[in-house]
Amino acid sequence: MAIDLPALRAHFPSLETGLAYFDGPGGTQTPRPVADAIATTLTGPLSNRGSVSPSERNAERVVAEFRAAYADLLHMPANGIVHGRSATQLTYDFSRHLAKDWTAGDEIVVSRLDHDSNVRPWIQAAERAGATVRWIEIDAETTELDLGSFERALSSRTRLVALTAASNVLGTEPPVRKIADRAHEAGALVYVDGVHYAAHHLVDVPALGADLFVSSPYKYLGPHCGVLAAAPEFLETLRPDKLVPSTDVVPERFEFGTLPYEILAGATAAVDFLAAMDPGTETSRRERLAHSLDALHEHELTLRARLEEGLRALGDAVTVHSKAPDRTPTLLMSLAGRDAREAQIHLAARDVVAPAGSFYAYEPFTALKFEDPALRVGLAPYNTADEVDRLLDGLADFL
Repeated sequence: MAIDLPALRAHFPSLETGLAYFDGPGGTQTPRPVADAIATTLTGPLSNRGSVSPSERNAERVVAEFRAAYADLLHMPANGIVHGRSATQLTYDFSRHLAKDWTAGDEIVVSRLDHDSNVRPWIQAAERAGATVRWIEIDAETTELDLGSFERALSSRTRLVALTAASNVLGTEPPVRKIADRAHEAGALVYVDGVHYAAHHLVDVPALGADLFVSSPYKYLGPHCGVLAAAPEFLETLRPDKLVPSTDVVPERFEFGTLPYEILAGATAAVDFLAAMDPGTETSRRERLAHSLDALHEHELTLRARLEEGLRALGDAVTVHSKAPDRTPTLLMSLAGRDAREAQIHLAARDVVAPAGSFYAYEPFTALKFEDPALRVGLAPYNTADEVDRLLDGLADFL
């Protein structure tokens, strides 16, 4: 089980520049089949959906194929797949849908580990409803969630628990199923931000215990959009504000306006590309995805070990803040006495892309008392051992 890395990299025009991209957590590079699917769909024939003309039927097909692809990727029914412009937009939308029946005395639980897109929408919805916000804290020593604080935050009044499946800055993967089971015992819903997690694991939404799960295809080789998955029978209980003539059918009652068919086609192509990285002899797309993502996991673990060994060799000049045993191949680091933004510029001059900042992770940065931007290095399917060495050489030269 191994990815043919040269063959995979040949599909990415952006790699021809010679740049080494370690900015995958912010968005991956795009393979040619994804771009081709977008262009082919845009140039049609294409019309608004219908059953009369070939252009109408093309639009219908694109939507159906998108839902089927993400049903396979997320292990959910196709009519539980909702498209959105971004994960942030979907979370804001569903915070409004869910908060319609929240009242004073209700409580919601959010996490200090999360990207702000899975924090602020819930806090703002709670404020409008008069509900109380409780917090799951971070253990600063381990960069894991403090499960004791979760138990203290949870009560019979909890309506929703929102948490990430993997931190976009630290890589920490909290025990989502354990938290979800306790939340369900208390009668609460569980909303999981899987944006970073889905880039590195085969997702099984039911196995995670998530009532709602959101991800972003552009984090795993697709175009810029968001995808939310939930059980269709649960979606039937939600009544979003909508236009009178627009459909009330699930999941389309949550998709406002004409869908971007070309983006849906590109998102479908990304799933097929993932499934083809190392499909083995499997037949179903879900099985091919499982085989390919197992191979990807091994590839990323090997590169992460090489990267971490090289960083340790740099000594006290580098502090790696990603410490959790269960985590993605994403490392957040600070550089003794040096500005991470200057390191970013230095690396860019060597054709190495590694961004500095706080990456919308307002709560983790506040909880861990970061006062300055940090350097984030994240691995993606197309990264190589040589690129890791170039990154390490560039940091050594900078320090």
